[in-house]
Amino acid sequence: MTNILSDDAAPNGAGHDKALTPDHAVLRNILDRFGTEQAQAPFVQFYDGAAGADTHPIWSYGETLDRVRRRATALADHGVRQGDPVLTFLDNGPDLLVTWFAINYLGAVYVPMNTALVGASLAHILSDAGAAVMVARPDLAARLADVDRGEVLTQVLLVEMGEDPAPDIPGLTVAPLVDPDHPGPLDLTRPIEPWDDQAIMYTSGTTGHAKGVVSSYTQLYTMGPDAFDCVGPHDRCLICGPIFHCGSTLYVYAMLARGLSIGMMRGFKTDEFWPAVRATGSTYALLLGVMASFLLKAPETPGDRDHPLTHVFIVPYGEDGPAFATRFGVDVYTIYNMTEIASPMHVGPIPPDAPFEKGLAGRLRPWFDARIVDENDLELPVGEVGELILRSSRPWAMMKGYLNRPDATAEANRNGWFHTGDSFRRDARGRFFFVDRQKDVIRRRGENISSFALEGEVLQHEDVRECAAVAVPSDHSEDEVLIVVTPVEGRAIDPVALLDWLGPRVPRFMVPRYVRVMQDLPKTASGKVQKHVMRGQGVTPDCHDRNA
Repeated sequence: MTNILSDDAAPNGAGHDKALTPDHAVLRNILDRFGTEQAQAPFVQFYDGAAGADTHPIWSYGETLDRVRRRATALADHGVRQGDPVLTFLDNGPDLLVTWFAINYLGAVYVPMNTALVGASLAHILSDAGAAVMVARPDLAARLADVDRGEVLTQVLLVEMGEDPAPDIPGLTVAPLVDPDHPGPLDLTRPIEPWDDQAIMYTSGTTGHAKGVVSSYTQLYTMGPDAFDCVGPHDRCLICGPIFHCGSTLYVYAMLARGLSIGMMRGFKTDEFWPAVRATGSTYALLLGVMASFLLKAPETPGDRDHPLTHVFIVPYGEDGPAFATRFGVDVYTIYNMTEIASPMHVGPIPPDAPFEKGLAGRLRPWFDARIVDENDLELPVGEVGELILRSSRPWAMMKGYLNRPDATAEANRNGWFHTGDSFRRDARGRFFFVDRQKDVIRRRGENISSFALEGEVLQHEDVRECAAVAVPSDHSEDEVLIVVTPVEGRAIDPVALLDWLGPRVPRFMVPRYVRVMQDLPKTASGKVQKHVMRGQGVTPDCHDRNA
């Protein structure tokens, strides 16, 4: 595998204080190189679940480069310049991929928006991002008519028009985005550098208004291409999560920067995942923990191992990891990451017959230091639980800051370390274990309960598809425990039977008082469960009360 560091640096972590070069970290340089050197090599195959097996289009590196240059010319014709933020309101597919690449090809800043945004959450990003131009689907653009858009946005450029008419949005210029037959010159005012802004990625907004994380090319490279030692020259990664979220964005970049290929689904669907793997010939994929759970709870078939997939990243790593490896015959890895950092730890393959260790996140990668600290940032002994804080010796490998939020930036980076807000522990072998989000820890009867651990136990029940454990007010002091569960398709959940089943499996203080059954948990479009919604709703009339 090629040394991707600067010339005087060594691969695999040696020389870890060296900066990345533009030719290896900057999207425009990468795409120009591979679009010329291996123009016929495949880059992406789009999976269309409604189409036949022979109708999933494939773009080569040469075709991708041509499409990106023509889209970049169209954006430049609408006034997009180097350094400008550009919003996208699109889901996975050809237009999102080519628009993202075109924005960065111009040296502009990619600002993807979650396609579930409406109302106040949509208005917040429109006002916060400071972008004059948006590229959107017509149906999504129509939502702008009903919200306060601030004063900066002036143009909405439409793609995927189909039969949808262009929406009328007073105060905005709305027009189709038409790529020319041939690209223009696309000259830059200066070369794009690895420390330049690549994207503003908004956090999932699980606890309030989303914050815009300002990221460099170095951060994206360290988060993605630099983090996947297991990827070989014949691998293809299936992108099944939304690429307006950093979790899938980094996998696209991991393959692009190595000259490899991806498959792409419009979005994860349990019944389409394995057909997409087979149709695109994908050899590895990222699965958020709930995705792995959905796939495991689908009925077993004789073809469970009839697929090209060889390795998967399951995040976070829970009880589903060993079961997934055994049933589907794949190697399982896990990685720890968030929008503000850059995949600082990973581990794998994890032997399915090894003793299960809940919350395993791995060992530190090169360029990173970590501590587990108390509320005063004092380091805790091995084995104790505290907040994980991080820093990097590679310049620009972590976020530049939160857009328009110097207060939040300073708070997150106090004492020279980035504070993750995650509770971790470390063992004597230097391995790190995720315990819970600090705000999700439940305090009951003098005991701290990990919602992550409780959810993992509940998810082992054959009728439970999803679970979220949250704190609700107690009649006395501290908290009571509420679990919100959803059923596997075709099954029903009996709260009394579920609690009877759970009782022998967890300590008494962890047994929930309340059970609420829903058809789906409230989530962001990137798949993150919105626990603050369920905490805010509290004990609803449809909750089962174990004490009643």
